[in-house]
Amino acid sequence: MSEFTLNAVVREDAGKGASRRLRRENGVPAIVYGGKAGGNDRKPTPITLAANELNKLLENEAFYSSMITLNIGDKSEQVILKDLQRHPAQQLIWHADFLRVSKSTKIKAHVPLHFLNEENCVGVKMGGGKIAHQLTSLDIICNAGDLPEFIEIDLADVEAGTVIHLSDLKLPKGVESQALSHGPEHDTAVVTVAAPKGGDTAEEGEEAAE
Repeated sequence: MSEFTLNAVVREDAGKGASRRLRRENGVPAIVYGGKAGGNDRKPTPITLAANELNKLLENEAFYSSMITLNIGDKSEQVILKDLQRHPAQQLIWHADFLRVSKSTKIKAHVPLHFLNEENCVGVKMGGGKIAHQLTSLDIICNAGDLPEFIEIDLADVEAGTVIHLSDLKLPKGVESQALSHGPEHDTAVVTVAAPKGGDTAEEGEEAAE
């Protein structure tokens, strides 16, 4: 798992005017919430991030699905990125939300899917099929310490006419699909290697005729 560190300072000023002033000064208003201290829920902490530092980290896909060390002054805590608000027209981060976690914190997360060996897929090279992605990311449930940066799907041996569903994915230990946690009726398609129209072999033609 990649290791990311982000620096912040406690934000004293609140309100839209203060947030606009922060953005003009290369700052991004953000908040850290969640977690417990002494058995009680911790209060949310408004913070300010440096826009150039945050933007650089956001260029790395893994940042969105990793535990982050957040340095606030002389204190550090583990967080994950929960939400980003972007300017509708400009390349600006309007606000960021971070959730305090420990390695054993049960979380819901959104991680990308990486499709391997698409160019070598037997269903494409030998069967004349075409790959169609129904999903490009996955909602998962896991402990924060088990959070994967991405989920891999190897298409090398997938034949034409095959549909890979959520239940077919090989998820890392401790990771489960949010959708499947609601029941098998939510076992949706992830990727399809569609067979060519009209069939690809004489045998398929005979089966169609029958």
